[in-house]
Amino acid sequence: MAHSILIVDDDTAIMEAVEEYLNILHYDVKSASSADEALKTLESFKPDIVLTDIMMQGMDGLELTRKIKASFDTDVIVMTGYSAAYSYEEAIQAGAGDFIFKPFRFEELDLRIKRVLREAELQKERTLLLKELEKLAITDALTGLYNSRHFFSQIKTEIKRYDRYFRALSLLIIDIDFFKQYNDTWGHLEGDKVLMGIGQVISSCMRSMDTAYRYGGEEFAILLPETKLQKACVVGARIKDNISSMLFEPEPGIKKSVTVSIGATELKEGEDFRSFISRTDKALYKSKDSGRNKLTYILPD
Repeated sequence: MAHSILIVDDDTAIMEAVEEYLNILHYDVKSASSADEALKTLESFKPDIVLTDIMMQGMDGLELTRKIKASFDTDVIVMTGYSAAYSYEEAIQAGAGDFIFKPFRFEELDLRIKRVLREAELQKERTLLLKELEKLAITDALTGLYNSRHFFSQIKTEIKRYDRYFRALSLLIIDIDFFKQYNDTWGHLEGDKVLMGIGQVISSCMRSMDTAYRYGGEEFAILLPETKLQKACVVGARIKDNISSMLFEPEPGIKKSVTVSIGATELKEGEDFRSFISRTDKALYKSKDSGRNKLTYILPD
């Protein structure tokens, strides 16, 4: 796909000559004779680069550059024939990716355009890589849920939001029943399949506002913002029932199911994350002590 360029220059002869040359090089080119016209053009035309003169009637090229960088995702190359009046540093500080003096050879302009395009592509790749690394840092590789590190960060954030807006916040903690026995019998690779399956069930049962975490080895946690305890228990019960209906095949011809125990509670005013988690854990232990495959809730005091 051809890269696109918007030329901004109130010197018609220069604008048309540059446009003709860039068309020969198969760029998708549009032109504007003023900064205001350029800004209007950018509302519908999304160029990879804006090539603008500095000295123009009305808004100059540096002010145009600042407005472009503030509102549009595009690079800018500044052209000027007034080397004494403007500096490279001023253009870069305004947000330009490069600076070229008139008169210039068209070949030089093409090289500068290609350099800016290459830098933009490298920056996109770096941004994507950083996003991927950030995702890996907070994600459990096996289940695809968030990891415990992100859980502790997020629960503090949600409690701050509760303190600010007084919107309900509930927590579920889920533990796989007799998971050690399953691992000892069928091996850790089969146990990993159970963990992955449960992660998929949890993801499918959550609402868009909820976030799920692999809290420990066989424990999971779900934060439910703006959710009263009764509604959280409905979500938890659905997860529990869907998990118990799953079948795993640790060996050919052998079908096995697993169950989970769940604890649930709701945040109370003035509570910190340690107390919030501790009360949910107590509810979980009550589910286990009373026979497992259950959801138990504890109301806040």
